[in-house]
Amino acid sequence: MAARVREMTSGKPAGLIFFFALPLMLGNVFQQMYTMVDTIIVGQVVEVEALAALGVCEWINWLVQGTVTGFTQGFSIIISQRFGAENWDELRKSVSMSALLALLIAAVVTGISLLGVKPLLILLNTPQNIMGLSLSYMRVLFGGLIAYTAYNTAAAILRAMGDSRTPLFAMIVASFVNIVLDLLFVVVFHWGVIGAAVATVIAQACSFGFCILALRRIPVLQMNREDWRVEKRTARQLFTMGIPICFQNVIISVGGLAVQYVVNGFGILFVAGFTATNKLYGVLEVAATSFGFSMATYTGQNYGAKKYERIKTGARSAVIMAIATALTISAVMILFGRNVLMLFISGTPSEVEQVLTIAYTYLCYMCSMLFVLYLLYVYRSALQGLGNTIVPMISGIAELIMRVGAAIILPQIIGQKGIYFAEILAWLGAEVILMTVFYLSLHRLLRQGKATPQ
Repeated sequence: MAARVREMTSGKPAGLIFFFALPLMLGNVFQQMYTMVDTIIVGQVVEVEALAALGVCEWINWLVQGTVTGFTQGFSIIISQRFGAENWDELRKSVSMSALLALLIAAVVTGISLLGVKPLLILLNTPQNIMGLSLSYMRVLFGGLIAYTAYNTAAAILRAMGDSRTPLFAMIVASFVNIVLDLLFVVVFHWGVIGAAVATVIAQACSFGFCILALRRIPVLQMNREDWRVEKRTARQLFTMGIPICFQNVIISVGGLAVQYVVNGFGILFVAGFTATNKLYGVLEVAATSFGFSMATYTGQNYGAKKYERIKTGARSAVIMAIATALTISAVMILFGRNVLMLFISGTPSEVEQVLTIAYTYLCYMCSMLFVLYLLYVYRSALQGLGNTIVPMISGIAELIMRVGAAIILPQIIGQKGIYFAEILAWLGAEVILMTVFYLSLHRLLRQGKATPQ
């Protein structure tokens, strides 16, 4: 078996979870680097309207990409469980059906996205002076959605089998490609936001190419013609597992779109400040998503191997590491956040000061409760690893209610700063549900006497 593939059903849980998550963290850093470079180059080279235009696109893009990643995350749960059970025939069938379903999903989502992006921008009360820029940016990204889907499918398969290093190297390649092409398309060719979008699509295609080379080197995934025959049972299992996560991402995105609608009504400068901080949001949660992927793989493999006591031990270790990491990142961002935010902002001295004040205030609010977001990812992913995608979906509904409620009500009471609480309250609403159900589920497994010795 390829050296990078790792089974997580034996060994110290804390070390397995951390060292699986570490390459994912580094990979996410590089992924955030190239999305931030888009924003920095556009914000500095073009104008403040271009920065605002990218901000308007944030949640729409998250909605579309979240639909795709919801399915690929669901696929990876089945794959990790079959890998943990060492059921190689079913593993290959799961991988092949995941690839075929991903291709179908990409085609459908691409068509719907291209048709719906303009009406959605209008519905969001997008300012007319940035409508054209936002529309152009989105059309290029959605036109290249197949590249995004291909990478996420390949990376999800690798992570499910314990390989977190290949996605890291893929992101490193993509980051350098994106940065070089950003400079070429935006600075040299003066393509503006369109150039940034084209660079992103090409970079995603390169990351997929890197992952597919790694998949071809895994012995247990050497496919034959029989593996590629459509099997309705496996396809149904994969689709059923992916739908709740997809729906979860969609409803979270709807909440984000509602917040964006309110933000758009506060004017271009507020939109630009909000956008600058949201670009750092990815940096804030970079380790959270990594711990999440690690817990999903760890829990899925041990659940497949029926080693339930190890799940309890792993969850405890992940919680401690997640809280410590969140507190560290929060402290760094509060101390140096203003300097980082300045990278995204340009304009007159008055505009820069107003945008920076908005952005840094929002950043401090989020950092104060960042540990809640990290715990949310740990428990949500652990539940998904157990095969429970319904409760995480319900937690997404809780996020929707809290986020939209805060965005609509609080600004009426305390003004613009009320919008800063929307994200925090959304995290809290989801976290309470996820943590409660996870420990109840784990207690039920152990009480039923299904645990095996570590």
